[in-house]
Amino acid sequence: MKVADIKKISVLGGSGLIGSGWATFFLWKGFDVNVYDINDALLQTAQERISGNLSYLADKGIITQQAKDNALGKAFYTKEIKDALCDVQFVQECAPEKYELKQAVLAALDQYGSKDAIFASSTSGLLITEIAKNSQYPERCIGAHPYNPPHLIPLVEISKGEKTSAAVLQTAFDFFKETGKEPIILQKEAPGFIANRLQIAIFREAADLVLRGVCTVEDVDKALCYGPGLRYALMGQNLIFQLGGGPFGLKGIMTHIGSTVEVWMDDMAAWKKWPAGFVDILQEGVNQEMANRKAEDGNTNEEISRWRDDKLLSLLKLINKV
Repeated sequence: MKVADIKKISVLGGSGLIGSGWATFFLWKGFDVNVYDINDALLQTAQERISGNLSYLADKGIITQQAKDNALGKAFYTKEIKDALCDVQFVQECAPEKYELKQAVLAALDQYGSKDAIFASSTSGLLITEIAKNSQYPERCIGAHPYNPPHLIPLVEISKGEKTSAAVLQTAFDFFKETGKEPIILQKEAPGFIANRLQIAIFREAADLVLRGVCTVEDVDKALCYGPGLRYALMGQNLIFQLGGGPFGLKGIMTHIGSTVEVWMDDMAAWKKWPAGFVDILQEGVNQEMANRKAEDGNTNEEISRWRDDKLLSLLKLINKV
């Protein structure tokens, strides 16, 4: 399988935020897309979300109205998995985060699809070796984890199983790169991959600071958003420290502040289990944070999501990713 051979894509689990986002992205890029979910109600949700996403891109001038209409015409919605897997070269699996469910849809691909079709799981952290362990063709299985919303965020974390072929891995990397994504490949399997592990490390420390009474939920979010978060949109932590060290680079800054940081680390969160009742405390703080936002920036999940997408588009334009 070569990138040029990929003409039709199946998105399995198309009604969720991730599945509908992936379907939006592939349609936007000109592919025929089979969108599968298990019943008519979920397919209706999928259609509404995908149509809404494409309309948003058209309203913002990212695509033309004609391109939107063309994209919508390339979508085929079905609750028959056999039909969803017919004549596709790439499968983006977006089933719930359980091994048995992902193994079941992979078994369906083995039964109904081409043996050459690439199977890409959107899993947030499950191991591809385990997902593919019962497959007739484990060599065609990869992880392709997006970040929400998938049609806007460029990152795709590509992971491999013990039996994934090097050729499939390279084809998947080239495919995502050519469609405008920013793919990275994990050199070995790791639960949670890369970005989620970084995200959870930050979240654990943020939660600990709130639980210890150091700051409010709103203030810990402000600290991240208006401090390092602004730089994170442009560069990663290692490059940030490289610049922070001036002419001496990353090595210089760590030599300068390394012993001080060790004192911080002694005081930082190290727990491995979520503290009892922590989620209720954080939810109350988030509710208050949302209520405190300016009306024009949104106060509900839906309003804030739209505000987020508007700002993401501005950032993506700034860094030439859209």
